[in-house]
Order: sequence, then structure tokens, then C-alpha cells
Amino acid sequence: MLRQHGWRVGFPERTFATVDHIVPTNERRRPFVDLVAEEMTTALERNCREFGIHLSGPGSDEQGIVHVIGPELGLTQPGMTIACGDSHTSTHGALGALAFGIGTSQVRDVLASQSLALDPLKVRRIDVNGVLAPGVYAKDVILTIIRRLGVQGGVGYAYEYGGSAIDRMTIEERMTICNMSIEGGARIGYVNPDERTFAFLRGRRFVPSGAAFERATKWWREVASDRDAPYDDRIAIDAASIEPTVTWGINPGQSVSVGEPIPEPSGHDAVEEALAFMGLAPGAHIEGTRIDVAFIGSCTNGRLSDLEEAARVLQGRRVAPHVKALVVPGSQAVGREAEARGLDDEFRRAGFEWRQAGCSLCLGMNTDRLEGRQVCASSSNRNFKGRQGSPNGRTLLMSPAMVAAAAVAGQVVDVRSMLEEVSA
Repeated sequence: MLRQHGWRVGFPERTFATVDHIVPTNERRRPFVDLVAEEMTTALERNCREFGIHLSGPGSDEQGIVHVIGPELGLTQPGMTIACGDSHTSTHGALGALAFGIGTSQVRDVLASQSLALDPLKVRRIDVNGVLAPGVYAKDVILTIIRRLGVQGGVGYAYEYGGSAIDRMTIEERMTICNMSIEGGARIGYVNPDERTFAFLRGRRFVPSGAAFERATKWWREVASDRDAPYDDRIAIDAASIEPTVTWGINPGQSVSVGEPIPEPSGHDAVEEALAFMGLAPGAHIEGTRIDVAFIGSCTNGRLSDLEEAARVLQGRRVAPHVKALVVPGSQAVGREAEARGLDDEFRRAGFEWRQAGCSLCLGMNTDRLEGRQVCASSSNRNFKGRQGSPNGRTLLMSPAMVAAAAVAGQVVDVRSMLEEVSA
């Protein structure tokens, strides 16, 4: 599009590229076996050279999922506006940035002008107060929020998350919350920058250092919402009421706590359609649902803390014989750190395949795909029909720890029982 107009990239120093959706996670030799992936990667490499754009390509130590490497490299900072051609750009709001996905023509506009026309958004404040029980994670929190407010509930809104439970979360946990804001219809997910944010950013490659960092943190504190800031809407959720959560349907709002029954249709076409596609019976419990594949990874849950928690569940255990299980780090850096801590060996001993960084089975735009009617326990973000590469494949979204537990049991189980055994 730029070439058609004879335009250049207006601010190449503010533009960054990586490969994630299409990159293979098992074999990185070039050319890729997938000819489309090779063609797209080659085009990206050529374009970045021509227009002077920083590329974290397949052979780079920086390569990874864009929403993992942005915060990792310190490209994501409070007060920034971040646009990317991917809907889960809302992830970066965990560090106090305004971040959102854009379409192809908007990518053109941003590349050419570093500006974009947007309609104003309303702001909904979502407070999660109290303490999460052991075995309950950020993934359970955001699935509960989406279930309560609906997949269209956030249309026209930015979601600002706060409350004592959010305040205590690590930056990686906050990323999981903000990542799936888009699944609730919101354009933006956001958490005010605080001391945890500054500690996370200190020393990262693209973050100011020394006196410049101190000046930056002073300004970052000022961009946080005032205590008496007005909101268009406010929601409060009790953290203690949240349990391990699993989707049973074909959108992220169709979920239940692991011990709850699947809802009755009650005349809702969407429920009937979901039950028919998933092959589940109304009134049955999601616990006990047999799985064929277990996937740990994605921009939602492919960070180091996600892998650590899943590995903790797997200690001394093996994946069920009929389950294909794979773990895909969100970035090369996450993979290196996990290997330094021996997590790769832990996963392999349990029967998981250890892969290289990429989006992998989250969306099946690579060689990692479901086959036929397979059921996948997935730590990713979408359970739409055909999302994981097979038009008939079925996806159950849950936390990485829950995926690990399901892989071992060969069916959906409550991870809390396994964690109790680990603690004992």
C-alpha cells in the first residue's frame, strides 16, 4: 500500500517487526516447509530492510510473539500509544500503555503518518478485590469477567482493571488479564502503572537508564488515574468467589467453573449451537471431559511464570498415553530462561514436546493444528470454530496449570487436587 502511493515509513525508529503467527515451532531451517510461511517471512525481511525497520526475525534471539517481546524488550512503556495489526495488542495495557489492534488499512496509515483517527471510548473500571484462592489464576479472573459481562459487553469501552487483587498481581499476570479484554468486546485493557511496573521495566533494552529512568518514572506516576477519576461504568468482583474456569462453548464467554454443570439451552440459539458443535450435554459437568491435545503457550499464557506453574503441576507425573502435549514459549528469551531453570527437562520427562517460540496451536496458521474432531485443552485465548486449524476441532480454554492437569488425567480435572498433592 505504501509503494502504491510512493510513500515511506514516516517514523521507522518507532516501528518494530517480528514473526509469530506463521513461524514453525519445531523446525526453523530455511526455507520453511510451509511455502506460504516462507513467502511471507521473506517479504517481511525484504520490507524491513528497505524501509529501515527493526526486525526480530526467525534467526534472532529477540524473536517471539509480539505481545511477549514488546514488554520483554522494554518497547512497551507507560503513557505510550501502541498499535499493532493483531487484536490482542490490548496485552500491552498491563504496563500502563494505551494499546489496541488495527486493520490492514490502518497499519498503512500508522506506518505513513504515525497517527490514526479513532472514535472516543468510554471507560469501565473493573475492580477485583480480595485474595485469589490457591489454584486460581489470572486466566480464571479474565474468563470470569468475560462470562459475567459478555463477549459484547465491552464494545465501545476501554477496560481499566484495579482493586487489591490486581494490585498484587505480577506484570505477567496483568498481561493475561489485559490480553483477553478484546474477547469481552473492549478495545483496550489497561492497568495503572505502579512500583511493580517500574521494577519490571528497569534495565530492559529500550527503557531509559540512569537519571533518564528516574525522570521517566516520575512522569509515569503522573499518567495513572486519580483516585477520584470519573468512569462511565464500574464493576466490582470478589476474588474469593472465582474458581478454576473452563470454556465449554465456542466463544470465551461460554465458560463455567470446573465444578459447575454446563448450562441448559433455555431457548438460546447460541447455547444450542455451541453444545451441538462441542458434543456436550446440557447439565453435564465440564470436569471429566476427555481431551486429545494439551497446549501451553500463546500471547495469553506463554510467559515464564505460566510455564513454571504448569511444570509445578507436572512434577513426578506423566501425560496420559492418548494425549498429544506441547509447550511453546512465548519468546526465544522465555525459552532460554526456562531451559536455564530446567523446565524443558521437566516438561519432556512428563511427555510434553518442547518447542521454539511462536503462536503455534493458538490459531493454526502454521504446522501446529488440530486434526478432525480433536478436543484441545488450551491456555490460549479463543475457542472459535476452526480456530486451532481444524474446522471441526474443539477448544477448551483454561489456565496453563489446568492444561497440565488435564494432560496428565487425559480429561478436564480440578488442578487444585493435584496442587494439594504437590504441596503435601
